[in-house]
Amino acid sequence: MTDDNTPGPRNAALADPVRPADGVRPVPAKVVPLRRPGRWIAAVLALGCLALLVRSVATNPNFDWPFAARYFTSRAVLDGLVVTLWLTAVTVVAGFVLGTVLAVMRISRNPVLASLSWGYVWLFRSTPLLVQLLFWFNIGALYPTLSLGIPFGPTLHTIDMVNLIGPTAAAVIGLVLHEAAYAAEIVRGGLLSVDQGQVEAAQALGLRPWRTFRRIVLPQAMRSIVPAAGNMLIGTLKGTSMVSVLAVEDLLYAVQLMYNRNYRIIPLLLVATLWYVVVTSLLSVVQYYVERFYARGALRELPPTPWQRLRSRWRLRGAGLPGREGA
Repeated sequence: MTDDNTPGPRNAALADPVRPADGVRPVPAKVVPLRRPGRWIAAVLALGCLALLVRSVATNPNFDWPFAARYFTSRAVLDGLVVTLWLTAVTVVAGFVLGTVLAVMRISRNPVLASLSWGYVWLFRSTPLLVQLLFWFNIGALYPTLSLGIPFGPTLHTIDMVNLIGPTAAAVIGLVLHEAAYAAEIVRGGLLSVDQGQVEAAQALGLRPWRTFRRIVLPQAMRSIVPAAGNMLIGTLKGTSMVSVLAVEDLLYAVQLMYNRNYRIIPLLLVATLWYVVVTSLLSVVQYYVERFYARGALRELPPTPWQRLRSRWRLRGAGLPGREGA
């Protein structure tokens, strides 16, 4: 009997089960991947359906692509696009400012402030956006005049509400108040995602509450806030199309005015759709790089961007190397 630690015939066979003859190189084993015919069949069917859809859209004369291309950069469409972008920017900025205040109120230890914040979010999330827009547009029927003066005393000035709140003002008020309710929950979720130990460590170092919030809590919370905020930004861009019911001349309303004159409904709706797709795609790219910016403290090494992967693959191909993607 031989010891397991001493070389012997049995241990040698385990260490080197295949011993080629002298002067002959061993042939490496060929790994054959598992065949998955169902995956290829599904891919072919999906590509076939996509090709049929693209062919139908490209060849259907009812889309009237030349007419849509002629009106894609018309003055009325571009003016409506500017109004849509302006409404989106004002709504998102003002909505997140108000939403941040509501989120801080919600997580505060003051029961009155927390209850008011919860009630605001509950009310505006429970009401459809279209109903809110129509309500603010018709606020003059509920309050015909707005009186300014001393409480329980004489009235100093009276304002006609019908002349004060027009279609654009009603659209901005409705969009901002609706956006703030959702922004408050997004900000609150981001603040609660930060580990409490981070705050305790900052307090142990003697940092003031505002500095702790600005330098410790907020940068970490932004990793959770940015994806949801980007999604809401894109939703707000599309949601501004509802202001067309108030006769605000946004992108959709401009297109509606045009097809009410020439009755080319499908091509002009296609123009509005393409502009929404273009702007949404640009916002998605911006969101991607903002997420990378705030992910610097969470990852040791950021994944390469699509442009970096393309450059790396091109350099490796030029050098004749089969390098991996993103190397």
